[in-house]
Amino acid sequence: MVERFPGTLFVESRGQPVVYVDREAWHGVAAFLRDEQRFTQCVDVTAVDHLVADGRAVPPGVEAERFEVVANFLSHPRNRRLRVIAQLPAADPAVASLTDLYPGVDFPERETYDLLGVRFEGHPDLTRILMPDDWEGHPLRKDHPPARVPVTFKEDPGPR
Repeated sequence: MVERFPGTLFVESRGQPVVYVDREAWHGVAAFLRDEQRFTQCVDVTAVDHLVADGRAVPPGVEAERFEVVANFLSHPRNRRLRVIAQLPAADPAVASLTDLYPGVDFPERETYDLLGVRFEGHPDLTRILMPDDWEGHPLRKDHPPARVPVTFKEDPGPR
C-alpha cells in the first residue's frame, strides 16, 4: 500500500498496524483494501479533534492537522485488522465518504459529521443524526462551549 499510494506512512501502534494516508487517497485506499486486500469490513469511522492536544505524538513524516479521521478495517479471510488515519485541516475538515464501498459506515459518518463537523463528501444523506436539526455547531469540537444549554436529543421524550 505504501508503494501504491505516495505519501502513505506505515507504523505500528500498540501492536496494531496503522497507515497514515493523504486525505485525497482516503477513498482509493479503502477501495484497494476491499478489492485487492480482502478487508471485507470497515467496522468504524470516527474523527478526533486535536485542538488542545499539546505535545501530540505523530510519526515523523506526518504533518499534524487539527482533525484526524480514523477508519478501522477488518479482514476475516486474512485474520487482520488495520487502522487508517488521514489528517484534516481546520479550515476544510472534509474527506470522501466510504458509503459506496462499505454501506455500514453510513451512520458512523453521519455521527462524526453531527458531533465534530467533519464532512464526508459524496455521502448520500449527510444530515444530523443525534443533535436537533436546529442545533448550531458541533458539540464534540474542543472549541465548542461545554454545557451551554441542556440538549434534548431527537425523539427523546423530554428532559430528565
